[in-house]
Amino acid sequence: MAVTDDIVATYRGPTAVARRILAGERHEARALAYLLAALIVAYIALWPALSRTDVLAGPDGPVPMTQRMVAAFLGTLALLPVFYLVAALSRIVAGLFGGRGSYFSARLVLFWALLASTPLMLLRGLVAGFIGPGPQLSVVSGATFAVFLWFWFSGLRVAEFGGEA
Repeated sequence: MAVTDDIVATYRGPTAVARRILAGERHEARALAYLLAALIVAYIALWPALSRTDVLAGPDGPVPMTQRMVAAFLGTLALLPVFYLVAALSRIVAGLFGGRGSYFSARLVLFWALLASTPLMLLRGLVAGFIGPGPQLSVVSGATFAVFLWFWFSGLRVAEFGGEA
């Protein structure tokens, strides 16, 4: 199944997609590809807010748009090892509660949850760019984070406990 089809299917049933993803080939390149794709889309989702900041600052703003975009890209790239650490910690915590998964499966479901929640990240970016700070952005940000957690914990439950535990 295509990645985009799996993303749509994740919104309908994250555990079924997690099972299918975990049953696939087990190589680190696949997990890394999910993470890199998610981080690239997350970076793209920052563009409207960066543009808004640049327009509101005016032509004599303190930081040129190019510097904002490079800083955002480097900041997004710096999250790469953080997600590996979070996946390892989630595996350790799940192991304390009787989980039987692997570090690879913990990475895979975390990276997949991040990639599957990118459509909402893009929506959040549009809200940040067009509306700006306010209750709308807070609601969309909270919903994006909640959906990410839903996907992640659903996948982690499948990876560690084998199902609906």
